[in-house]
Amino acid sequence: MSHHSTAPRRLIVNADDFGRSESINLAVVRAHREGILTSASLMVNESAADQAVRLARENPKLGVGLHLTLICGAAALPPERISHLAGTRGQFSDNPVAAGWRYFFSAACKAELQAEIEAQVAKFHATGLPLDHLNGHLHFHLHPVVFGILMNNAARWGIRAMRLTRDRFFLNARLAPGQWAYRLSHAVVFGLLSARARRALARGNIRHTAAVFGLLQNARVDSAYVEKLLPRLPAGDSELYSHPSLDQFKREFDALINPDIRNLPERLGIRLIRYQDL
Repeated sequence: MSHHSTAPRRLIVNADDFGRSESINLAVVRAHREGILTSASLMVNESAADQAVRLARENPKLGVGLHLTLICGAAALPPERISHLAGTRGQFSDNPVAAGWRYFFSAACKAELQAEIEAQVAKFHATGLPLDHLNGHLHFHLHPVVFGILMNNAARWGIRAMRLTRDRFFLNARLAPGQWAYRLSHAVVFGLLSARARRALARGNIRHTAAVFGLLQNARVDSAYVEKLLPRLPAGDSELYSHPSLDQFKREFDALINPDIRNLPERLGIRLIRYQDL
């Protein structure tokens, strides 16, 4: 991973939340077949996960990873096994800040997190799909406790690549307007978390890209953003992640299949890859 300006530019284009709904699943497959999408991150506990797995098997070039969900989503284990993490309906908290502190300070939470993460990883491996990468819903894989569990078990769980969420604030500031408080706070928090994580990933020989784009866009990865980003993409390996769907975030789907964008990587000499190609 050289950061020299002569390094070739390679880009992973990922969709998060694969398996959450039929609309997302169909958007992922179409964006992969007709557009620039190279990989997707699967939420193994959501209602449309089985359909997502079937579609992934039909599209073997799509890299599929685990979108570890420990917040704003459904749990793998029954509620009584993880009473400190999930309510009686088996749903995690919708408040990331409160949950983040609780996961950090509660010993009971730590033990349950280990069991729940193990269950989600096992559920992924049970699909028979090769694990292309791992990341977290709302980037909770970088939460110090969660990240520690992942690093302690990475070899056993077959985790060879992870998203190191570090969006370049100053480049992002040139690409898009608005939401400055959100963007600055996220840039600072994830800058700190990813600096810590980077050293551990290097020690564990776990691959990641040098840059990640999408965090500071907060579900606004539209055509205008992608058209501005690609020419300015830094040398080396990057990931652009998005949330394409046919209903809620149709603009993100439209960007991925936009005819003007489809030929842009080739014109700019950018190679589209998956995590397994790093």
